[in-house]
Amino acid sequence: MKKPLKIVVLAKQVPDTRNVGKDAMTPEGTVNRAALPAIFNPEDLNALEAALRLKDAVEGATVHILTMGPQRAADIIRDAMFRGADGGYLLSDRKFAGSDTLATSYALSCALRRIAPDLIVAGRQAIDGDTAQVGPQVAEKLGLPQVTYAEEVLEIREGSLVVKRRLEHGVETVECPLPAVVTVNASAAECRPRNAKRVMKYKYALAGSEIAAAAGSPAAERAAATPYLQIVEWAAADVDPDETQLGLQGSPTKVKKIENVVFAAKEAKRLTAADAEIESLMVELIASHTLG
Repeated sequence: MKKPLKIVVLAKQVPDTRNVGKDAMTPEGTVNRAALPAIFNPEDLNALEAALRLKDAVEGATVHILTMGPQRAADIIRDAMFRGADGGYLLSDRKFAGSDTLATSYALSCALRRIAPDLIVAGRQAIDGDTAQVGPQVAEKLGLPQVTYAEEVLEIREGSLVVKRRLEHGVETVECPLPAVVTVNASAAECRPRNAKRVMKYKYALAGSEIAAAAGSPAAERAAATPYLQIVEWAAADVDPDETQLGLQGSPTKVKKIENVVFAAKEAKRLTAADAEIESLMVELIASHTLG
C-alpha cells in the first residue's frame, strides 16, 4: 500500500492576454490586472489534472492549490475545488504586489515550508510572463529535486515517481525521489471539467478576507461554520519571510517599456493556379531571400 501523497499545485490567476489593450500596464511597468479579464493560467490546469490523477491512483492522497494574488485570486481555488481539489491556500498581502519571478518564488517557498507537501506540481509557465522560472526557482529555494517539461506520470513507486518529459526533439523518462517539484507542459492531459455536484458543494467556499467582507450574510456564516468551505488565507507575516525579498523591493526585474504592436499587411497578391504565376512568385520569394 502506497503512502498517501500530500500534493500542492502552484496555480496563478492571470490576465487574459488575448485581450491586451492600451491600459494593460501601469506607469510603474507592472501588469494592470484590474483592466484585464482574469483566467486560470492554462498550463496550471494541466498541472492540476496531473495532480488529480495521482490523487485518483493513491488512496488517501490530497490536492490543494497554492496561489498568490489579490482577494479575487480565490476564484481559481474554487474552480480547482469544483474539478476535484480538496482546498487551497491564498497568499494575499500588499507586500507581495509587483513581485517578479524571484520574489514570487521566494514567497511561495516560504508558504510551502509551512505546508510541507510531498509533491509540488506547477504549470511550466504563466501566459502573462512566459518565463518558466517560478517552478524551478521554488525547487532551488526548497532544495528539492525537480522534473521540468513533464507530460505524464507513468508510475508511482514507494518514495519516487516515474515521469515522462516532452522535450524539443523527443521524450525522456526519468525517476525522481520525493519530495519533489514537477512542472507540467501544455502537451499533458487537459484538465477534467467542473463537476456539477462539487460546484453545488463548494460554490460558497470563501477565503478569510471574503468571509470578513461578507460578515452577517448567509454565505459568510455558512463558510465560517463549515471547515471544508474555508480557503486558508495567509498574509506575509503568516509565512515568516524576509520582507526585503518581497514585492517590488525584492524584484530585480524591471519593465522599462511596453509597446502595443499591430501587424498590418502592406501588400497583397491574389494568384491563380497558373504555372506561370506560381513560378513568378517563387522567383520573387527567392530574390527577397524569403525562401532559399
